Amino acid sequence: MSAVNGASKTLKILMLHGYTQSGSLFNAKTKALEKSLRKAFTSVTLSYPTGPMKLRASDVPGFDSSKVEDENDEVEAYGWWRRSNTSEPPEYVGIEEGLAVVADTMKREGPFDGVMGFSQGAAMAAMVSSLLEGKPRSEAFKAAMAKSKLSMSYPSAFADLDHPPLKFCISYSGFVAPGERYAAFYEPTIRTPMCHFVGSLDTVVEEARTNKLIEAVGGPTRTSVIVHPGGHFVPNNRQYIDTVVAFIKAQITDASPSTKQEESVEDMDVPF
Repeated sequence: MSAVNGASKTLKILMLHGYTQSGSLFNAKTKALEKSLRKAFTSVTLSYPTGPMKLRASDVPGFDSSKVEDENDEVEAYGWWRRSNTSEPPEYVGIEEGLAVVADTMKREGPFDGVMGFSQGAAMAAMVSSLLEGKPRSEAFKAAMAKSKLSMSYPSAFADLDHPPLKFCISYSGFVAPGERYAAFYEPTIRTPMCHFVGSLDTVVEEARTNKLIEAVGGPTRTSVIVHPGGHFVPNNRQYIDTVVAFIKAQITDASPSTKQEESVEDMDVPF
């Protein structure tokens, strides 16, 4: 567990990278956080799987065809799914494969205490937290399928996964998968305690999209929402890292959900 209660159990966190990243790149971008976690807890293991979808040059935001020889060239960039804009509501192509990679990681390296994700990885982290909440969630998928032919079925990779519910989820620039196809992930609301980081200057995942995820966890009165004065990245300043450490400590030493209100870090007197 943690140094807080003196137990020696290893704290295990699943780390899910963003679109166009990889497990190794996300690891490099969270080194400061990893260092603080290792100082705060007796034993920590962070697992960084890589999404199964190898991206083409044209899949990368900001793609400029004049600067590459072939838009179909593969690059060292990966995703958990590709968003299809040919259907409405949009479909996440390959999401079953992405979830299967996560489930396999949990089988091989878990059980995990919590999950942390950035952008597309944060959206995936919320989905994984939802799926591990047991029978009520699987029943929600059945009800959704009966209601709509578009609804996604309960992911087969999680059907036989023997893993307890997560104690916490940390979301950086997270969002909700849109439309009735994925409604069962969020209805009923996700019960896993979550801490959301929102960049006030984020133009990739706008605040309105993150707010939908916050509502999917029951709103700001049932979760922690931290607004930082930056864009689309994982903030590594000391106060934000301390917030993550404090949130995790609270969740693994107290089973009750967080009830902190939304506020800017500059106005906070406590870590979260």
